Amino acid sequence: MPDDKKVKPAEVPVTERQKEETSSEVKKPVRRKKKPVTDSKVKDKKVVSKKIETKVIAEPEPIVKAELLEGKPVEKTVNHTVPPVSNRPPPIREQAPRRFRIDLSEIKPSIKHITGLKGKRSIVGLTAYDAIMAKLISKAGVDFILVGDSVGTTLLGYDTTIPVTIDDMVHHTAAVRRGLPGCLVVADLPFGEASLSFDRLLDSSRRLMQNGADAVKIEGGKDVADDIEKLVATGIPVMGHIGLLPQTVKAIGGYRKFGASREEADSLYTDAISLEEAGCFAVIAEMMDERIAAQLSTQILPPLIGIGSGDKCDGQILVTHDLLGLTPSPLPSFVKPCATLGLDGLNALTNYVQKTRSNPIAKK
Repeated sequence: MPDDKKVKPAEVPVTERQKEETSSEVKKPVRRKKKPVTDSKVKDKKVVSKKIETKVIAEPEPIVKAELLEGKPVEKTVNHTVPPVSNRPPPIREQAPRRFRIDLSEIKPSIKHITGLKGKRSIVGLTAYDAIMAKLISKAGVDFILVGDSVGTTLLGYDTTIPVTIDDMVHHTAAVRRGLPGCLVVADLPFGEASLSFDRLLDSSRRLMQNGADAVKIEGGKDVADDIEKLVATGIPVMGHIGLLPQTVKAIGGYRKFGASREEADSLYTDAISLEEAGCFAVIAEMMDERIAAQLSTQILPPLIGIGSGDKCDGQILVTHDLLGLTPSPLPSFVKPCATLGLDGLNALTNYVQKTRSNPIAKK
């Protein structure tokens, strides 16, 4: 049959036709565009960037910017907001402010400055025996420096202050003056000087004044009041000293408190009044009963400066070496050291000696 002879071309399945079309398209040199990143990936990138920003990283990592993801090829960019740790400048450390800054301009090297402080604030005094310590104490803001005969027990190795001579006091007073302190310098008259003739007393006081002292300190009360009055009349300022008198420690049998009994309290009151009338610009009260010292400070015009006599006096004075922990012997009960320079110095010297001994020596 003629209809049967006509052979129709076989229909190609749809799947095969699509394959042929795709194969023909692949052969053509057509550059395909990169597919944009989907939203899910962008979200993942954003989350990663947040995590990176919150952490401290050692090296910068590439972070995808959101504005480049809208139909444009993704380019890797470096976030320069967080510089590498190695390039960061070191943190600036501010100097710690000084504690207890004192206006040194208010310190005057005169007895008028000392007497004018009574009733205003507590007077502060410390001991010094050389130029270096005088500089440090003066910069600390003390009102006066005492070149005490305690140099005998502190520096010279004596058991008491009795062996200290006027030549020793002149030597150490001159050394303190060479430290150029900006405060009043008071020098102790040593053992026996106030008990000799007035001419000897005047000559010793003159030597101390001519070698750097602004005033002298004399131990004793009513027994030496007349000589003190004569010294003041010649132009030598005098600081009194009552209570425990270290120069009489051999006679009284040791160190102890004074003023516990009624008799001692009356004697201390008489001594204080006698020194006031003699013209002393200030009085040291050593190892005195606290109640007696508190009453005396309100009954006499000169400032009453205590040492081991309680905190109700007009001021305080201590041996500097005791305060800094430089005294090897047992300290008085009223001293509360504020440093341990003796122990620190011993450790430093020991380390130096051991380090020096361990250095190799060249063999010959």
